[in-house]
Amino acid sequence: MPKILIVGGGYAGFYTAWKLEKWLRTGEAEVTLVDPLPYMTYQPFLPEVAAGSIEARHAVVAHRRHLSKTNVLTAKVTHIDHATKTATITPPIGEPWEFVYDIVVVTGGAVSRTFPIPGVADQAFGLKTIEEAVAIRDRVLTNFDKAAQLPAGPERDRLLTFVVIGGGFAGIEVFAELRSFATSLLKSYPEIGFDDTHFHLVEAMGRIMPEVSIPTSLWVIKNLDQRGAQIHLNTQLTSAVDGKIELSTGESFETDLIVWTAGVMANPEIVRHTDLPIEERGRLQVRADLRVGNEDLIIADAWGAGDVSAVPDLSGGGVGGFCVPNAQHAVRQGKLLARNIVAVLRGEAPKEYLHKNLGAVAGLGVGQGVFQSGKIAITGLPAWIAHRGYHGLAMPSWERKLRVVWGWVNNFFLGRDIVSLEAVENPRAVFEEFASRPKPAAEASKAAKAAPAKTAAAPAKTAAAAVKTAALADKGAPAAHAPRAPRKTAAKPVATPAAAAETVDAENSVSAAK
Repeated sequence: MPKILIVGGGYAGFYTAWKLEKWLRTGEAEVTLVDPLPYMTYQPFLPEVAAGSIEARHAVVAHRRHLSKTNVLTAKVTHIDHATKTATITPPIGEPWEFVYDIVVVTGGAVSRTFPIPGVADQAFGLKTIEEAVAIRDRVLTNFDKAAQLPAGPERDRLLTFVVIGGGFAGIEVFAELRSFATSLLKSYPEIGFDDTHFHLVEAMGRIMPEVSIPTSLWVIKNLDQRGAQIHLNTQLTSAVDGKIELSTGESFETDLIVWTAGVMANPEIVRHTDLPIEERGRLQVRADLRVGNEDLIIADAWGAGDVSAVPDLSGGGVGGFCVPNAQHAVRQGKLLARNIVAVLRGEAPKEYLHKNLGAVAGLGVGQGVFQSGKIAITGLPAWIAHRGYHGLAMPSWERKLRVVWGWVNNFFLGRDIVSLEAVENPRAVFEEFASRPKPAAEASKAAKAAPAKTAAAPAKTAAAAVKTAALADKGAPAAHAPRAPRKTAAKPVATPAAAAETVDAENSVSAAK
């Protein structure tokens, strides 16, 4: 039975495994999925998670819950040697080991692409993982808590200044969602006014959201400006050291939250450690039928899809002739990839990937959105409803759909939850603060040495007292009497003949001495 190895459990990898479970016959192939995370993240929901509109766990899909027929390994694939059809699996605990496969599917996804700008690596958050979205949300809430107790001044302004770098879809969505979130918080923080909060988005190009028309993008800029969110076009970030933002225009201000959304790149842990062909932009070279290779070359038993791969866009709408890295393409590529693998296993020909973009939709905070399909543009509340409707249905499995939609319903009636869980990053802090600990070895050793010396001093003191008493007796001075012990409530001892005899002897001795 052939072994199919899926490297990466994001959109493309998850959907490939999910559909293979549905379409493979019993015993036709054995499927193994490897990913360092035990879940798939539905990334279009990350801005709403950051803004508290979606519960974080509802925006992810557990591999083991939904891939019941797939061998799931929570580990990293650190090398793919297709010449020998082996992959190196590196688990979180234990030694790396070799996995021998018959077919490999590379769907390792993408990571945030950054530039060597001072301070960015130390200060900024990305927006590719659920953990980053939760941390952004908690940072906003914690900063509101801190700022509410401070007088007006530089430190208060720093805590209430929020910066997003990158004006693509992800950047605009998280920027607008955070603005909406901050506005909704003001009723719970009477110490903070609307004008006390400051939002800045920095975009190096002369426009935002290239997926929509220029008039639509201008509407977004105007809408955000009216809501107190400033967009800096044709502007580059030059430094972010210690949270001090310096722009190419000469502007400068301080912030405690920087979100970086200025581009992505193919997962370097995969594309830099394989003998499979990689194109000039660092992506896996893939044909239109999703087999690895090019028009003149097919690498047998190797497939690729999603953000890690350069998939030709046969619709003609892609950038540079390739599909743009987004959820629309990754999901559809994953489904087709599973169908093509099954076809090849059964001696049939694979189909080429062709998807014409039906449009783009973005949420800009509660009640605000934008939708673009060809020359048709919708803005405001209808677009926001379309955004939630589309992504609510696109979420894998009815179990996940219901959780997300039910959360939206709860928020409509009850409002967003505004509890910060930033302390979860160091959950043992309170326990450690009050936990009893053994004394350090040095103190224990010092105490042990001091104890025998103190014990030895006691007999010496007793002997000195005896000598002093004898000297006083020789001089005829009355002997010193020890202080009387406290009266005890215990029963008096019963006199015995032996004790009486000792008393008589003692009295006779005293008389003789006199």
